[in-house]
Amino acid sequence: MDVAIRPCLKTEVNDFLYNLMIWAPPVLFAVTFHEIAHGWVARELGDGTASQLGRLSPNPLKHVDPVGTVLVPGLLYMSTGMVFGWAKPVPVNWQNLRNPRRDVALVALAGPLANLVMALFWAMIIKIAASVNPLLPAVFTPLIYMGLAGIMINSILLVLNLFPIPPLDGSRVLSAVLPPNAARIYHKIEPYGLVVLLVLMLTGVLGRLLQPMVSTIQQLAMMLA
Repeated sequence: MDVAIRPCLKTEVNDFLYNLMIWAPPVLFAVTFHEIAHGWVARELGDGTASQLGRLSPNPLKHVDPVGTVLVPGLLYMSTGMVFGWAKPVPVNWQNLRNPRRDVALVALAGPLANLVMALFWAMIIKIAASVNPLLPAVFTPLIYMGLAGIMINSILLVLNLFPIPPLDGSRVLSAVLPPNAARIYHKIEPYGLVVLLVLMLTGVLGRLLQPMVSTIQQLAMMLA
């Protein structure tokens, strides 16, 4: 019995390690540069908090949240096959911004825009890897799959973060255009935003809402590849 299950276990471990190799770099790059973009735009608009705390570093360890980036995605992947998580948000002192109501929206939009740029970056990686793949397929075939994963994860983060559910970036944009009193009432639901997102995901509603927009972005990126 022990002998019979060893090949199966070895295959499962190999598959897990291969998937980890394919998915880990795009995920880490996606969350890292998403947060760097927030901090960089905030600095340009008057708030240097993130820069002073070293959060504009490209080192992923500066942005990884042990729960949101590692524990929750891992548990969800093993139990449901779905992946959902978050990075450590960059600190922004909204009062330091030169035009707080406008600049809050610009800082928020910087993250999704970074994901769009990264989706296009991975599309170009696929294009380059595919053109030279016959020369060294053992190296460039995994790179193509990594590029596909990069397009997928950045497309999802781009669309998801534009949803107007606090504390997602879309909620910051919406609050910037709402009247001040309405914005204050709107942000009272922020403590419950993560619960709302998890419920939407586990019920399949979130996937149905994301799918059309994510597919459109993926198709546009793949046109380049």
